[in-house]
Amino acid sequence: MKTFFARYESQVVGVAAIALAASIQSVMVGGEAIANPQPQPIPMAQAMTVPQALETLRQSERRWIEINLSSQRLMAWQGNERVYAVIISSGTQTNPTLPGVFAIQSKHEEARMQGEDYDVPDVPFAMYYDGNYAIHGAYWHNQFGTPMSHGCINVAVDHAEWLFNWAATGTPVVVHY
Repeated sequence: MKTFFARYESQVVGVAAIALAASIQSVMVGGEAIANPQPQPIPMAQAMTVPQALETLRQSERRWIEINLSSQRLMAWQGNERVYAVIISSGTQTNPTLPGVFAIQSKHEEARMQGEDYDVPDVPFAMYYDGNYAIHGAYWHNQFGTPMSHGCINVAVDHAEWLFNWAATGTPVVVHY
């Protein structure tokens, strides 16, 4: 199995999304093989910057998610066509959302999220894309457009439901400033 990486500025992160966008049948994410639900041949280098990943995904027909931390916006794309856009709340300076290229690893209609200073039950429509980082509904606030999470991407519950139904496991997620 090939291993792909994306380079964000000087930081290198493992990228299942890049492998999924290429003509690869499956990749290992967290020790688990994830099948590529929409294999499409796309020429790709083994090391890729986030801008290169954005360009490659825009030239494909794949569904993918872009998260712009500067504007606090999430956009759902099908190739080069934006199909959905919402205002988000990302992580704070103390608990930042990490930039990079990822893939949705698992989806849960409800999840309990816990940390040192929080314990939130019944978090709706959670889509984990990087370890404990997820895109999910937030019923406990409506201050979207302001960074205030512990690193996850908070969206309104109705938007989280739409995204949950639209995105499959393996959908690329590109997070940038």
